[in-house]
Amino acid sequence: MVDPINYSEVTGEQQPDKSLSVPAPSTKQETRLNWWQGFLEDIDCVFERDPAARNRLEVVLTYPGFHALLSHRIAHWLWQHRCKLFARYLSAFARWLTLIEIHPGARIGRRFFIDHGAGVVIGETTLIGNDVTLYHGVTLGGTSWDKGKRHPTLRDGVVIGAGAKVLGPISIGKGARVGANSVVVKDVPEEMSVVGIPGRVVLPIHCRRITEHGIDLDHHLMPDPVGKAISSLIDRIDGLEREIKQLKGEESGKNPSASNGSSQPVNGRNPDGDLQASAPPESAPNPNCR
Repeated sequence: MVDPINYSEVTGEQQPDKSLSVPAPSTKQETRLNWWQGFLEDIDCVFERDPAARNRLEVVLTYPGFHALLSHRIAHWLWQHRCKLFARYLSAFARWLTLIEIHPGARIGRRFFIDHGAGVVIGETTLIGNDVTLYHGVTLGGTSWDKGKRHPTLRDGVVIGAGAKVLGPISIGKGARVGANSVVVKDVPEEMSVVGIPGRVVLPIHCRRITEHGIDLDHHLMPDPVGKAISSLIDRIDGLEREIKQLKGEESGKNPSASNGSSQPVNGRNPDGDLQASAPPESAPNPNCR
């Protein structure tokens, strides 16, 4: 069975005010499910986020993300009932089978989906809410050797792009997105997007397109903050060059020698700036020469 996630139980935080947040990623009523209902829900959530899925049998037989999640549900139950050796053994077997490593101590909510899956690592104290999507190569890791909370918390509706690293006991807000290959080491607000190394918040909710299911799959449509900064610098340089040309034109208008086309040398130099050769002075006549 999958129990509703209580964030304050693990992180010591107050739960966010639902009246101030964007509508939840899923409109399904959050009720306690038995094992069969949870099994079917884990299968059906694949169809909302992967257009390649055709039927339930295909998901059950061929999706490594589903295999890893199913194994984790069992391993987590064993972990909670103090059968930790068997839980770790089942987790290790699932890693060998699927290339996805999920520690049996991690708590994962409903409708969790791992697409492709190879290389995903989820640490022991990770807390994952409902309707969360991970792509291949994602790491939810720690940054210390402390025994306490050392892995991230992902709230409902979070999407983590391929190859992203979310490190430390940080919180990724509800509905947030993390771009591919980003490295996130700080908290991310709700409904925001993060890209880069280290991760930077770049895209608010009103700039995004949300599907009818409330899940934003356009994680590839990420702005480039570095490219935007370079573009701004280029525009600034172009503006400065125009100002310099304008100032040169005004200075030329104030110079009379330049305006009337005079070619008189100034200080021994011609208008081009070259030295002007002067004629030698005439010598006085020698009285001895007659």
